Amino acid sequence: MAKVIVITSGKGGVGKTTTSANIATGLALLGKKTAVLDFDIGLRNLDLILGCERRVVYDFVNVIQKEASLKQALIRDRHCDNLYILPASQTRDKEALSKEGVGQVIDELKNTFDFVVCDSPAGIERGALMALYYADEAFVVTNPEVSSVRDSDPILGILAAKSKRAEAGEEHPVKEHLLITRYSPKRASQGEMLALEDIQELLGIPLIGVIPESETVLQASNSGIPVIHDQKSISGQAYMDVVARFLGEDRPMRFIQPEKKGLLSRLFGT
Repeated sequence: MAKVIVITSGKGGVGKTTTSANIATGLALLGKKTAVLDFDIGLRNLDLILGCERRVVYDFVNVIQKEASLKQALIRDRHCDNLYILPASQTRDKEALSKEGVGQVIDELKNTFDFVVCDSPAGIERGALMALYYADEAFVVTNPEVSSVRDSDPILGILAAKSKRAEAGEEHPVKEHLLITRYSPKRASQGEMLALEDIQELLGIPLIGVIPESETVLQASNSGIPVIHDQKSISGQAYMDVVARFLGEDRPMRFIQPEKKGLLSRLFGT
């Protein structure tokens, strides 16, 4: 049965759209037919990270307002046959997203795809509420910073109270996963950022993965090819670990301990 996933955060700039692109790509690489939707009406960055910005003809709002069919608006990823992108509109207002219209699009996608990944705007504005309303599961993305972690709390409250599952009083609400991005074990050990245990204690939801701080993530985003395609990169490996865990595979957490210095590094302080 098709599953709807929302990638959300309370604070902007935590790597949420990058995560949406990588999670969707990872699912597709593992044989799952996946659609990823950009809910950030007015900005539209997902198509840039996935390298299809020049191929956008119709967008999410066009489909909701019956100006184009879903088939016309979906863009097939050039690097992965199982992945399709529904871009946001750059020229419309967020009010163009209606609960009924979003629901119709998601229902239509669920007839064709195994997973529908919703890239939510940060915070609790209309686009974010629309993105999480139909979710079955949620990735709550945070950086190891106090402000980022604190701003995740309202998102957890909304998932618990304002999703379709919550409104229907379903026994199993939206399943939440904590994903920590831009983590540096060395800096965490020196007290320069929050440790994993602190973040988990503050938010109280299961940790599904840790994406290490790495320049390759930015380089990949700028090139329009998500870093998960680069399995030589530790960030690419970490994202694939997350996807594998999400699909039920038992994988140990990696890249969460400071690198041990060799003898020469200890002797010369490098």
